[in-house]
Amino acid sequence: MELRQLRYFEVLGRTLNFTRAAEQLHIAQPPLSRQIRQLEEELGAELIDRNARPLALTKAGVFFLEQCTQMLGRLDEVRAATRRISAGQRRWFGIGFVPSALYGFLPGLIRSFRENSEGVEVVLSEMTSIQQAEALKAGRIDAGFGRLPLDDPQLVCEVLAQEPLAVALPCRHPLTKEPHISLAMLASEPFILYPARPRPSYADQVLQQFRVRGLNLKNVIDANEMQTAIGLVAAGLGVTLVPGSVQRLRRDDIVYHALHEKDVASPVIMNTRAGDANPDLQRFIEAARVHAAPDSASPVPSPLQGEG
Repeated sequence: MELRQLRYFEVLGRTLNFTRAAEQLHIAQPPLSRQIRQLEEELGAELIDRNARPLALTKAGVFFLEQCTQMLGRLDEVRAATRRISAGQRRWFGIGFVPSALYGFLPGLIRSFRENSEGVEVVLSEMTSIQQAEALKAGRIDAGFGRLPLDDPQLVCEVLAQEPLAVALPCRHPLTKEPHISLAMLASEPFILYPARPRPSYADQVLQQFRVRGLNLKNVIDANEMQTAIGLVAAGLGVTLVPGSVQRLRRDDIVYHALHEKDVASPVIMNTRAGDANPDLQRFIEAARVHAAPDSASPVPSPLQGEG
């Protein structure tokens, strides 16, 4: 799949007219038609309903157009930022994060850092802790936030906070009436475990907490990401455990409940390169410690092994 094919399809998807699209792209119509055909063949899906009058996108075409627009927009942002950095107009600072970190102090930290860092281009990348380790050592990011302790002499991993885990229940679940919910009570429920991969992950953190208490989950439903797990809970398919900060995600069909076991928590870990003296990084680290302080007021159990 070539970048120009994406651009061709994006213009055609907007105009829904081969003639006008070809004019905007400054190419002849036959080459445009061939490129769209080749794109469809590679995808194994028809994107254009050529029998429709006027021309229309198929369902697959509507989805692919949305993805193309997002990808091309992001590419334009990266191109512009790269030019600014190359011209010395801005400094680049990359931050990696696992999704659940966005419900805690991280958004406020990023906002504050951007506001107080004139000339710094902040780039965010969603990635697992393992991916953060690789990106840090390759210089693709400057700091990462995960939940998985990394044993690597090239990295510095600092636990900024320990988040107590909370139970997510369907709004009409019988357990919502219980004053105390324990892990033993959850072990007999259909339990939604996430992420299914890659491993190790936050899923292993959760499993460890049951395992060390001699408990086994009776019925496990795997989900690829936290949002999917919460959606399955809302649908009444089971229960799950989420970091406490996720309770900020308010839904009418979900009830959050504290665990009876107060020492069940998941760490928020800041990952950086060992020996990195970048002044922007040093300012960021100090700011991260300040922003994480309120979250650190919760009990601090022994670190778990895994990430979320």
